[in-house]
Amino acid sequence: MIKADLITGFLGAGKTTFLKLYAAYLLRQGYRVGILENDYGAVNADMLMLSELEGDNCILEMVAGACDADCHRRRFKTKLIALAMSGCDRVIIEPSGIFDVDEFFDSLHESPLDRWYEPGSVITVADAKTDRELSRDSSYLLASQAAVAGKIMLSKTQYASPEDIRNTVGRLNEALKEVGCDRRISADEVLTKPWSELNDSDFEALTRCGHAEPDFVKRLTEHGGYGTLYFLNRSFDINRLTSSVKAIMSDPSCGEVFRAKGFVSDNGGWLELNATRSQLNVTPTSSGQDIVIVIGENLSEEAIEKYMGTTNNSL
Repeated sequence: MIKADLITGFLGAGKTTFLKLYAAYLLRQGYRVGILENDYGAVNADMLMLSELEGDNCILEMVAGACDADCHRRRFKTKLIALAMSGCDRVIIEPSGIFDVDEFFDSLHESPLDRWYEPGSVITVADAKTDRELSRDSSYLLASQAAVAGKIMLSKTQYASPEDIRNTVGRLNEALKEVGCDRRISADEVLTKPWSELNDSDFEALTRCGHAEPDFVKRLTEHGGYGTLYFLNRSFDINRLTSSVKAIMSDPSCGEVFRAKGFVSDNGGWLELNATRSQLNVTPTSSGQDIVIVIGENLSEEAIEKYMGTTNNSL
């Protein structure tokens, strides 16, 4: 049976960054790895971020949105069939930050996937400085992702204090309580080591951490109030863009913006933008596409466009 691992976590937690590290470990161990990026949005920039992993022993597949939920689930199932037929012996699934974890378990128990797959490790990535003031839907997503985790990976711990980490674990447990889940996250279920210090023993333990299937009250409507705005084929100046992204995230009229990500061309190369409300990074990358994606809750396209328009060199 092929083990299917789920790497889940809230928007901007660092799922893709962790997936690259985890997949690289599996490749070093000789696995033939399949990676399935499962996003409800119409464009998936994370595929570009993972492109350096692709090779003879690593297959990248994507399920993007722009269709109804039933169509999306059919595409998800079809891609898993294709990965099984390609001879993968470990598959990693990275969904969007607003993924319903039931879809993962339900799909693996359906024919014909149940003949090939079994659930492997469910690794939930959480920001070490998780915001305590979350909307009802966001708190539910946090709870549903933590409830099923075999291991909680805290990201950006090098920037967090011990108090930040205790508060984040406390916030996870508050969210679990809010949805009527009896599970409580204990210290031994949380990995707080900075990711730059993770070794092969840490990754081996993660391949065996398994998952949980506790009961809790499901209360998220279809995608809640979450939305995604795409800014395609624009020529951005990186300095002006970073200023605009910071302003968008701090301006309530734009909505509750959790994440901005994308790529900007720069002197014949590419820069990757990755921003949350607590951190903004710009790093050189070997490939890219002229795109910036803004993700959040109750977004105002008009207000955000005012900021994004000022970063466009053609305006």
